[in-house]
Amino acid sequence: MARILLVEDDPTNARVAERVLSRMGGHAVTVTEDGDDVLARCVGHEVDLVVMDISLANTHVRGDPVDGARLTRLIRKHCDGGGPPVLVLTAHAMRGDRGRLLDASGADDYIAKPIVAHHEFVDCVARLLAA
Repeated sequence: MARILLVEDDPTNARVAERVLSRMGGHAVTVTEDGDDVLARCVGHEVDLVVMDISLANTHVRGDPVDGARLTRLIRKHCDGGGPPVLVLTAHAMRGDRGRLLDASGADDYIAKPIVAHHEFVDCVARLLAA
């Protein structure tokens, strides 16, 4: 069982992703939108993988607002070895968004919302954990 940190500010999306990851994937999932908490858990090696929403309306680090791309870059900057794998979870699903968001954030992979292919989501998490 992996320790997954789900960074999501929408309660419905958080509930769906948490249920899929815990019930289908068998993982321990913690949901937060607190940027300082995310960094502390990643720096402290308390998580095995981060699932990161890109559009975070209420997330801050040291009082400054951040989106998921910036928060992922901060994880990479402040964690030994770049920190845990990060899977971007976003509603930005137009042509070119995947590459642009992966480049901008430094994340390891990308899944579009809404999550409808539950097995694909769980399989992607498993691949990232195994890498």
